[in-house]
Amino acid sequence: MEDDRDIDELARALLKRLRSDAGRELPTGGIRRLAKTARAALGCGLGMLGGKLRGRGGEGLSGLDLERIERLVASLGELKGLAMKAGQMLGYLDPSMPEEVRALLALLQTQSQPMAPECLQQILRDELGVRAEALYAGLEPEPCSVASIGQVHRAMLPDGTQVAVKVLHPGMAEAIQADFRSARIGPAVTRLFAPGGAATVRDFMAEARARMLEECDYALEAERQSVFGRMLADHPVLVVPAVCPDWSSSRVLTSVWEPGQGLEAFLATGPDQPARDRFGRALFELYFGSLYRTGWFHADPHPGNYAFRDDGRLVVYDFGCVRRFSAQTVGGFVGLARAVAADDRSAIERALEILGARPPAREPDYQVIRSLLRGFYGPLLSAGVRPIDARISGEAREIMRSKLALMRIRLPGKFLFLFRIRFGLYAVLARLGARCDWRKLELDLAEARRRDPEGPM
Repeated sequence: MEDDRDIDELARALLKRLRSDAGRELPTGGIRRLAKTARAALGCGLGMLGGKLRGRGGEGLSGLDLERIERLVASLGELKGLAMKAGQMLGYLDPSMPEEVRALLALLQTQSQPMAPECLQQILRDELGVRAEALYAGLEPEPCSVASIGQVHRAMLPDGTQVAVKVLHPGMAEAIQADFRSARIGPAVTRLFAPGGAATVRDFMAEARARMLEECDYALEAERQSVFGRMLADHPVLVVPAVCPDWSSSRVLTSVWEPGQGLEAFLATGPDQPARDRFGRALFELYFGSLYRTGWFHADPHPGNYAFRDDGRLVVYDFGCVRRFSAQTVGGFVGLARAVAADDRSAIERALEILGARPPAREPDYQVIRSLLRGFYGPLLSAGVRPIDARISGEAREIMRSKLALMRIRLPGKFLFLFRIRFGLYAVLARLGARCDWRKLELDLAEARRRDPEGPM
């Protein structure tokens, strides 16, 4: 790297810069957000990271490059919402991203500019009434996490319970609506993890908009967090923080404090292979085990949503982006997994029909879809214990460029977060270095659902 500053020093300086901007008003107007997003993220920012810097780890990055990345991270953090989520995804999805870029973008998993303390206090008063002062009295003023939708503070309840208090950024729903009203911002960010084709992009945008607006409803998130807590109560590795309903509302979510290390901090400790494998399997079971067994689907795999503990447990946070599928849809996913693993064309086409897609009529189109699905279910294609190939996400995204074939089968919007979870989770598991017989694990989960299609949903 041409710049002589240590990357950790750069990250600390950037974090200090983000925290020094506390209280900056969240842009919520469509024109204002469009101007800021186009300039920071869709102009030199995301385009530069997606092209110029990709694969330059060996060449090194100049001071100017790093300065531009710092400005990008600060701008995305100010915008939050859709733009910040795009930065989060870039930070962990692309294995060819230089480590210096990855380290700075990783800040967006848990850090951006926080709201002003007086704003935080007013939201607590508006939401919790007379209980707000008691909560605020035990609240640490410095947030431990400032994410794309809200920020989290550690606090102590009057009875001594240590808790995490998540507070929605003011104006967040309005900002998200403004982004999706923009004909330029929404499609550009959606295409980061969605196949092409005009009809498909419209459907995916509608799905993304619905799910992101749900993330602004903390009462709904509290319900879903409690559902996952009950489902995973007996899991040997996964931990879901218990919700404190008396201290929660539509804009405030209070949960029992369950700390742990982030992914990069955990990897820096040099964990042994059994620990990597245990955590990797648990993550796979979280995202796909719950889907196959119950129809509940946690749709956000980014590394800021879980923490690694010294006792071998994995804490799962953030249940805002959750989808529940019908038994019929889950059956379609089960059939598709089994069909792709067997490379059975007729079974693949039947599963696509069940899921609401249009099976390809032309042979070239089928070959494109077959290639896409083989990337989508990549770990199922080989038996035996092995790590996840970090190149899966990039290869499948290249296949997605065959817009005409994808448009012809009209993938429904519900595929959006399945693409996101597959490729996002593969990237995380590759980074973790986890080894497992992924084919057996997923087919066992799918087979259990097939044997008991009327099981709990």
